[in-house]
Amino acid sequence: MQKTINNQLAYIKYAPTWMGLYFLWLIAHLPHSWQIQIGKLLGKALFLLAKERKNVASINLKLCFPELSAQAHDQLLHATIIENGIGLIETGAAWWISPDKYLDKIDLQGWQHYQAALAKGKGVVLIGAHHTTLDIAGSLLSNFMEVFPIYRKNKNPVFDKIMKKGRERRFPQVIERTNMREVLRCLKNNGTIWYAVDQDYGRKHSVFADFFGVPAATIKATSRIAKISHAELLLFSHYRNQDNSYTLELTPIDGLPSGDEQIDAEIINNRVEQAIRKKPEQYMWVHRRFKTQADPSLKYYTKKKRRKRTRDIAI
Repeated sequence: MQKTINNQLAYIKYAPTWMGLYFLWLIAHLPHSWQIQIGKLLGKALFLLAKERKNVASINLKLCFPELSAQAHDQLLHATIIENGIGLIETGAAWWISPDKYLDKIDLQGWQHYQAALAKGKGVVLIGAHHTTLDIAGSLLSNFMEVFPIYRKNKNPVFDKIMKKGRERRFPQVIERTNMREVLRCLKNNGTIWYAVDQDYGRKHSVFADFFGVPAATIKATSRIAKISHAELLLFSHYRNQDNSYTLELTPIDGLPSGDEQIDAEIINNRVEQAIRKKPEQYMWVHRRFKTQADPSLKYYTKKKRRKRTRDIAI
C-alpha cells in the first residue's frame, strides 16, 4: 500500500515534467522550420518568465563582454535567451528524430583531422562546450562516427531517464562522468569520447584559468585523461546557421598535455572561448560558469531575497 502511495505521489510530483516532455515530443515531429519558429516563441516566453536564468546570463555577459554598450548588452542577452529556447526544441529532435533526416543540413568541417587522430590508435577525445546546439549537434555527428558521450546525471529522475534514453538512441553508450574506468577502457579500444569542459564542478576537481578574461574553475580531468591514455584531442564546436543548417567543426588542439594542469586548462579555455566568439548568442550563458572562485568571498551570483507575504488578521 505504502509503495503504491509513494508511486502516486511521485507521479504527481513529476507530472509537469512528463507533460513538458510530451509536448517536446510532439513538436519534434513537426517540420524543422516550424520547430525553429516555436523555439523562438519559447525563447521570448523565457525572456519574460525565467528571470533568474536571465539574470545569470546577464551577469555572465557583463563579465565576459565588458566592452559592450548597454544597448549591445541587452541585444545579446535577448538573442541568447531566444537561442536557448530554440536549443531546447532542437533537443527534442535530437532525442526522437533520426539524424539521417538532417543530412542535407550538415556542413562537417575538419573530418581529415578526425581520421588522422583515429589512425594513431590511441583513441580520440572530442572536447566541447555547452553551445545551445549541444544535443542536436551530437545527434548529427552520429551520422559520421561512433561516439561515446560523457554526461552528468540530472537531478530530476524523469528528465534524466528520458535524456539518457534519447541519447542512447544515437550513441552505442553514454558514460556517466564519474566512471573514469569506462572512459579509459573506451579510449584503449581506440574509441571516441565526447564531453563538455565548460561547467563549474567545484574547487576540488579544478584549477583556475581565465575564460573570457575571468578566472573560472576548470576541470583537471582533461589533462589526466590525455596523459594516461595518450589519446588525441580535438575541439568539437557546432553552430546553427542563418538558413537553419548546421556547421560541425573538428579542429586539433595543439600542446596537450603539456605536463602542467594549469597550462592545459588555459589552452582549453582559450580554444573554447574562440569557438564561442563565432556565435556568442548560441552559448548557454544561463549556467553559473563563475560560481566557484579562488577567493571564496567573491560572489557573482546573488539571489534576490523574496519578500515574505503577510496576512492581515481581523481582530
